[in-house]
Amino acid sequence: MATAKKPAAKKVSVTKENTVEAPVVSFDNIEKAPSLPEKPTWEYKDRLYELTGRKKPLVFTLPAVHSAKKPLLWFDEELGYQREIRYATNQRSCFVDEQEGVATLGRIVFRDGVLNVPKEDVVLQQLLSLHHPFTAKGVIAEYKPEAEAENEVGWIELELDAMNAAKSMDVDEAEAILRVEFGSKVSEMSSKELKRDLLVFARRNPQLFIELANDENVHLRNIGIKAVEQGLIVLSQDQRTFNYANTGRKLMTVPFDEHPYSALASYFKTDEGMEVLNTIEKRL
Repeated sequence: MATAKKPAAKKVSVTKENTVEAPVVSFDNIEKAPSLPEKPTWEYKDRLYELTGRKKPLVFTLPAVHSAKKPLLWFDEELGYQREIRYATNQRSCFVDEQEGVATLGRIVFRDGVLNVPKEDVVLQQLLSLHHPFTAKGVIAEYKPEAEAENEVGWIELELDAMNAAKSMDVDEAEAILRVEFGSKVSEMSSKELKRDLLVFARRNPQLFIELANDENVHLRNIGIKAVEQGLIVLSQDQRTFNYANTGRKLMTVPFDEHPYSALASYFKTDEGMEVLNTIEKRL
């Protein structure tokens, strides 16, 4: 008996699925969000406040409550309006809109021109340092030893520069500068007296001394004054004209509302005046 052939099994085609690999996340490529700037913190320390004026009364009471006569308002740029200020010893803020409950008002009293505020009274320190109108007007200021030391160092260095410049000056330059301070009296001084007074002047007023030392008109004014004192040129009684002493010929006319020797110094800078200056310097 013949056996029937089994049909051949169909080949099943298997399709390979395309696998997509998940991207590897690298934290190095992720941009970090910018960090917010840290808010400035208030430094807790004892602070000393002083009146800045020359007159320092024994007792001076600073306004501590807003009133129509003495307004205590501070403009808040973030909020866009003025905020009322009040010093209350039982509150955590000096602004009225941030105070809660019954406010115990305090007094702000300067004695002998100073007020020492301990670090525990932060509200009063912030009121005096940041928000009080008298601080903005310069009536009161916090005493800062670092800033005062910096100012003192700057002043001492200015004195040294002035005295070194005075030490290296010759007699003519010293006479020109001292004539601004003492007038015609310098003509009677000896060279040692001029040197001594020049050093004293540089130490007492170094800023003015340096300005005069760098002003070329001071030297020219001194030459003009010496020329008049020695009779080389003559200034008229109405102080309107300079004339040659030997010939009486007019040298120059002083402009209206100008000092005669300042006008003469300006004249010496002109082309014609430089020739006259050279002649006067030779004769002096």
